[in-house]
Amino acid sequence: MNKTELIEHIAKQADISKAAAGRALEALIGGVKSTLKKSDSVSIAGFGTFAVTKRKARTGRNPRTGAAIKIKAAKVPKFRPGKALRDAL
Repeated sequence: MNKTELIEHIAKQADISKAAAGRALEALIGGVKSTLKKSDSVSIAGFGTFAVTKRKARTGRNPRTGAAIKIKAAKVPKFRPGKALRDAL
């Protein structure tokens, strides 16, 4: 399912226009992004938790040459599904 299909699904399920569903989805995504930028987490009961984790610096390999390269430490987003979502699958 892509973003357009998700907007159509939200509009149909909530009985609202596609434009309103698109704005709602954008608001949700924007809220999650801004919260993660502050290194906070977002928990949605029955769905899961979005959080920021730190990945340590490490040594990798260039796949073409096999030469060792240094990969910098980074903050990465992580999603941990909730029990209800895991059970649904």
